[in-house]
Amino acid sequence: MATLTKKRKEVIKKVDKEKFYSLSEASELVKHISYTKFDASVDLDVRLGVDPRKANQMVRGIVTLPHGTGKKVRVLVLCTPDKVQEAQDAGADYVGMEEYVDKIKGGWVDFDVVITMPSIMPKVGQLGKILGPRGLMPNPKSGTVTMDVAAAVKEVKGGKIDFKVDKSGIIHSSVGKASFDGQKIFENAREFIQTIIKLKPSSAKGTYVKSIYMSSTMSPGIKIEPKSVSM
Repeated sequence: MATLTKKRKEVIKKVDKEKFYSLSEASELVKHISYTKFDASVDLDVRLGVDPRKANQMVRGIVTLPHGTGKKVRVLVLCTPDKVQEAQDAGADYVGMEEYVDKIKGGWVDFDVVITMPSIMPKVGQLGKILGPRGLMPNPKSGTVTMDVAAAVKEVKGGKIDFKVDKSGIIHSSVGKASFDGQKIFENAREFIQTIIKLKPSSAKGTYVKSIYMSSTMSPGIKIEPKSVSM
């Protein structure tokens, strides 16, 4: 068994595993249990009372966090030549078509989001086996397949994220950085959770939000009282 470091022991003492914290309390506490030398991400894990195997209980959506994620998002835009300048002006990190398709086929995946156009999707579809497993495949529902590539790039750079419940019924996402003040973490987390609540499938029975945990990179989880988030 690995030996706990002094810092790790100190952090664990700050979190009462038996207590349900309010979202505002957790948003302040998470800043004080981050002991990494880098600016740690603040993450939320929301367990839902749904069966993801059933199509009518799949929970998927998009949300724009009020204060962004704090993370530099690398955006690749696959588009026609007439849209290249538009995408570059909007802040895309990589813009083009054939050269990037070939690079991806060769194993290059140094980007976080792919934005493309409807007319380009047949070519992008060839990359499904590479992009799909990494959650990078463009999708009209997430706003990453659009004719307005400039607007899509700005939204992603501004804090827009898409999320999807996994096979265990959990939605996981980063909602900021430990360097954010507690109020910004709270507002981002509240926006994220309330968006999930609005997407409750009509076929879902019983308790919808079963549990919520907040943590920073490598920190213990803070158990949040679901009722502390307006439902």
